Amino acid sequence: MLISGPEAFLADRAARTIRDQLKAAVPETEVHDLEASGYASGEIFTIASPSLFAEPRLIRVDGVEKCSDAFITDMKRYLEQPADDTTLVLRHGGGQRGKAVLDQVRGLADAIEIPCLEIKKDQDRYDFAMGEFHRLGAQATPGAARQLVLAYAGGLGELAGACAQIVETAGARITEDDVERATEGRVEASAFKVADAATAGKAADALVLLRQALSTGTDPIPMLAALNFKLRGIARAYGARGSAGQLAKDLGMAPWQAERAVKDGRAWSEEHLAAAIDFAAETEWLLKGGSRDPEYALERFVLFVARRGREPRRA
Repeated sequence: MLISGPEAFLADRAARTIRDQLKAAVPETEVHDLEASGYASGEIFTIASPSLFAEPRLIRVDGVEKCSDAFITDMKRYLEQPADDTTLVLRHGGGQRGKAVLDQVRGLADAIEIPCLEIKKDQDRYDFAMGEFHRLGAQATPGAARQLVLAYAGGLGELAGACAQIVETAGARITEDDVERATEGRVEASAFKVADAATAGKAADALVLLRQALSTGTDPIPMLAALNFKLRGIARAYGARGSAGQLAKDLGMAPWQAERAVKDGRAWSEEHLAAAIDFAAETEWLLKGGSRDPEYALERFVLFVARRGREPRRA
């Protein structure tokens, strides 16, 4: 079996699943772990050779993308005649090193490849979250899943853990209120709430949310980053036309993000949007040491965005 691709969380989960299934079927299965970068000649044959009690074996090889020359030589030979009652799992994180071995594995009729592609785009993370809920026997509203993805913008492991925790506490049907309670106080969630309100033109709501976030110790920098992220999306989508799917493809966004950016952009003039982008750069400078009152500087910018640049900047 070949576990390929750079997404470590998915690869680790796949390796654990294989082990658990084999051990569940035959508890006596021997598990052996090898590191391809430090592989010494002959190791695979020693481990795979028949034992006295003929227990089945699972051999897991990590870091094939950093494998030694001895590993490549031995693995090519081993794959020509694999050992009986032995499951070999190769983990390759990407790159050209060890490609000959990968090609040989892919050419075997009984080989299985589990691709673990990197997940970075918001749409992919949204799909992952929805898949996690399904795997856990739960259902989540689209809004709940999107809110969770915004709140847990780190690694997939953190997002998967959040999905499991919410299912454990809220049950099999997850709503936005459930996610709201679970993510309360997170910087990412607070920042995007402010950004959503500001870009929607809700100046009063944006100010209230901003002051609540700042009063709980949220740093102004991630607040500005969330607002800039929304503004850049509006600028990219400004004047765009087409279906949600086509817009998503053209703009490199999730369909719901593209629709929202186009909708928000209709409230702006090109001149005012350009002014907001310039004001964003000025505000970043103020927040990073250019002002004695960064919170006030951020408040000015939030108001400017919420009013779609239709009022002059205040000193």
